[in-house]
Amino acid sequence: MALKRMDNVGIVVEDLDEAIAFFRDLGLDLEGRAMIEGEWAGRVTGLGDQHVEIAMMRTPDGHSRLELSRFLAPTVVADHRNAPVNALGYLRVMFTVDDIDATLERLRARGAQLVGDVVQYKDAYRLCYIRGPEGLLIGLAQELG
Repeated sequence: MALKRMDNVGIVVEDLDEAIAFFRDLGLDLEGRAMIEGEWAGRVTGLGDQHVEIAMMRTPDGHSRLELSRFLAPTVVADHRNAPVNALGYLRVMFTVDDIDATLERLRARGAQLVGDVVQYKDAYRLCYIRGPEGLLIGLAQELG
């Protein structure tokens, strides 16, 4: 049996509305929003009695999704948002955009901050990292040519 696809990347946030607005400005569409709770959910995550509000964001091509989660119970136990780029574990999500400069301008209005510089890799990409809502690390890539 072969792997079919990657369904989504999950990110835990404190302010779900702000995260939704930020990723909408980036260009993702809100696919749905729901409360996830009950015995079945706790069995999947190993957290027991959990109450989580989620929002599923979809890329314009429909192939990728970002699941934003806000835990109401149990409380959040760790915070990796300010980890440096070379930290172990899951770190960032990268998006390809049409115009990196216009995207940066739009996202700066929502508080995004450039981590380093916008750099060009050969004749293939312009790339940068930004800190988005709640300090989340997000990569942006613009294909060239």
